Amino acid sequence: MRGALAGAAAVIGSRWLGRALATETGATDRWALLPPDDNGVRLPRGFTSRIVARSGTRPASASSYKWHGSPDGGACFATPDGGWVYVSNCELPSGGGGVGALRFDAAGEVVDAYSLLDRTSLNCAGGATPWGTWLSCEEFPQGRVWECDPIGRSAAVVHPALGIFAHEDVIVDPTAGRLYLTEDAPQGRFYRFTPTSPASGNRLDLSAGMLEAAEVMGEPEGPVRWHAVPDPSGARVAPSRQVRQSTPFRGGEGMAWHSGVAYFTTKYDNRVWAYDTTTERIRIIYDDDRYADPVLTGVDNVVVAPNGDVLVAEDGGHMQLVAISPAGDVYPILQVTTHIGSEIAGPAFDPSGTRLYFSSQRGPIGLLSGGITFEVRGPFAG
Repeated sequence: MRGALAGAAAVIGSRWLGRALATETGATDRWALLPPDDNGVRLPRGFTSRIVARSGTRPASASSYKWHGSPDGGACFATPDGGWVYVSNCELPSGGGGVGALRFDAAGEVVDAYSLLDRTSLNCAGGATPWGTWLSCEEFPQGRVWECDPIGRSAAVVHPALGIFAHEDVIVDPTAGRLYLTEDAPQGRFYRFTPTSPASGNRLDLSAGMLEAAEVMGEPEGPVRWHAVPDPSGARVAPSRQVRQSTPFRGGEGMAWHSGVAYFTTKYDNRVWAYDTTTERIRIIYDDDRYADPVLTGVDNVVVAPNGDVLVAEDGGHMQLVAISPAGDVYPILQVTTHIGSEIAGPAFDPSGTRLYFSSQRGPIGLLSGGITFEVRGPFAG
């Protein structure tokens, strides 16, 4: 156990940041997992699953679009007809990546499927914006961030001002009008982007702005100081190496925004972090070093549930989606069985908060073309 993590952590401000560093494991009876259903998914009582898409097959009979391989980060967007769209990144290399979409009607049936972006590479995670678009991140050293229209009416737009590096994820702070980004590298940085131009309504202009890297004062937790990255393009020196004082984070992964807090994970040390954007302090709310037999390993994508729990998807581990509750409890809320060599990816709730979408990225046969996308229905609000 790292000495700095011994003992419980205090509440930061009045927000949900984990009242203590997670110290207990095991689900209550409410969330105890039952044996696998017909889809191989273990769920709590009162929850059901169905498969909505498989890589290489057509999810909607009205569309010729075949669901992409290696589905990764995702999000849901409401549509005017009472339905919604689930967007999903395609984490294939060498120009084989992009973004696909499933459109659902108000009854929850898949009525269309289509591409939002193609000929990009290793589109890993990403973030929904308050103005209704999807930011898709490329995860390789020359990776960029692309903005996509979930309905597919407008062509995707690239935003090099957000930096050229191995992007993992991005979220928007709608109050301060800033973005936060993670970098998937062993010595990656935690970044902040502030647009140059003022917002137009709730829409931010991402064409120009200041990219900064975080320095944690009193590592691993404490106040954060931000430093401008001189050249976000990394033309000569990678952005992560341009600010000497900036703090390395060991493999930045998924992110989620909730009530003024940016949650993110780092995979090489299996930690979950919470950065309070008002107090500008960062804390660790989960570290697997605290456990002889940790419930959560292989931390990756993150989403916040309707009941306020932080849900962390496992890349490997036990193929679970694991909850960290406000009380600090840690327990799985679902598990995909028999999918050896895969990962849970793209967890996202529909507008009602009663349907959760996610993918097993490589499916039961562990192939980039073997992804399966699920829907789970149930009382997530508790």
